[in-house]
Amino acid sequence: MTALAALLVDRIRQDGPMTVASYMAECLLHPLHGYYTTRPPFGAEGDFVTAPEISQMFGELIGLCLAQSWLDQGAPARFTLAELGPGRGTLMADILRATRGVPGFHAAMQVMLHEASPALRAVQARALADHAPRWVAEIDDLPDQPLFLIANEFFDALPIHQFVNLGTRWHERLIGVQDGKLAFGLSPDPIPAPDPRFAKDGANTLVELCPLAQPYMAVLKDRLRRHGGLALIVDYGGWRSKGDTLQALKDHAFTDPLAEPGRADLTAHVDFEALAPGWPAQHYTTQGSFLTALGIDARAARLAQALSGVALENHRAAHRRLTDAAEMGSLFKVLALTGPDAPPPPGFASPSEIA
Repeated sequence: MTALAALLVDRIRQDGPMTVASYMAECLLHPLHGYYTTRPPFGAEGDFVTAPEISQMFGELIGLCLAQSWLDQGAPARFTLAELGPGRGTLMADILRATRGVPGFHAAMQVMLHEASPALRAVQARALADHAPRWVAEIDDLPDQPLFLIANEFFDALPIHQFVNLGTRWHERLIGVQDGKLAFGLSPDPIPAPDPRFAKDGANTLVELCPLAQPYMAVLKDRLRRHGGLALIVDYGGWRSKGDTLQALKDHAFTDPLAEPGRADLTAHVDFEALAPGWPAQHYTTQGSFLTALGIDARAARLAQALSGVALENHRAAHRRLTDAAEMGSLFKVLALTGPDAPPPPGFASPSEIA
């Protein structure tokens, strides 16, 4: 039993079962035993690899998408270039390298980062030292000006609530203690449908809601509505949450979410439909389609010209992993939000693939 597991077992015995959201928050951000506060999660030495760590092409194309959208919206003289959950700073570093030749872009930008982990903030500071980044503790601390933002694998780590339909009423899924160990159970008292979208779902349906996503989306929509810009959200998930998607990763392999709290990463699929309902300017597609539309095939071919042997094979594998439908290409989606009157950002077919 991990140190955090022992603490949670004691807490549950004293206070009663906890929600899945509370459990996720403790596992990821407990000040002494949380996953993100105690270890480097990314890369070969961590527990998972994100798209920016797979290939520089991902960040380069994201950067050029943001820069082109900035140009298409009149190249505002001052704007925020922001990232939510910047990891090791790899994605932002690639964005900044790819856009350094865009006239006026770097002179106009303020680089802002939102990161909860002190350890990761230190890593980001080293990676981005030449660009004087600033960190914001809260999303609404972002400057009140045009916003061009990327959130890659950020929303999947926000705590979720899970609800199960037992036939006529819903119950929230909780975590309690059984035989001295953490175990899943259900709230004893039934509740109404947790979201109108699921009101007619039948028995044994499990759905997930992420209330903590809404404060982020409210700020993004406010900045875009009043000042313009672009918010790109890249994550795994789908257009509507269905089923149990809570998962734990340790040593690049899936594990039981309750087995080692604090020592494994916890995430859940993103319900993209719930992020910006009714927003008039949103575009949605798969990561593979998005990167292909931005020209990843041509970029990959150009980079391949200078490679051979193992390096070339690794490069080709990275290209496939980012775009192939059997790998990240279909599982990961991209949601783009712009101001109401802004042109569509690069990389999105018309009409949107929202279904």
